[in-house]
Amino acid sequence: MPAVLVDTGPLVALFDRSDPHHQICAATFAALDDPLATVWPVISEAQHLLRFSAQAQDAVWEFMLTDALAILPLDADDVPRIRELMRKYRDLPMDFADAALVRVAERDKLLKVFTLDRRDFQVYRPSRIGRFSIIPAR
Repeated sequence: MPAVLVDTGPLVALFDRSDPHHQICAATFAALDDPLATVWPVISEAQHLLRFSAQAQDAVWEFMLTDALAILPLDADDVPRIRELMRKYRDLPMDFADAALVRVAERDKLLKVFTLDRRDFQVYRPSRIGRFSIIPAR
């Protein structure tokens, strides 16, 4: 079963009840049947954005420890493509976390992404798989 890639925004919104997207993200997480996966740069970014709350940061760790969110590997073989993607989309600009997500999408042929960043993910075109299916749908 293919995984749903999870971007930073939904993770932050899920664990920050004051986030304006908290309710939609919590409902979406609860409704998803496919496994959830992300990459370390997304976790790093989420932890940074949640730095105001040790409790929220710890909730992200718990989420991962309960196997609710798989961490997909990145290694040296992925670096050239991540760099290429960031150069290609520098006008947006594409950040490292997004580039890593697009790279694993290409590599593992994953089409679904749970993101609040619709503008950018509608533009990104993962090689050999076409457009992303963006969750939540609007």
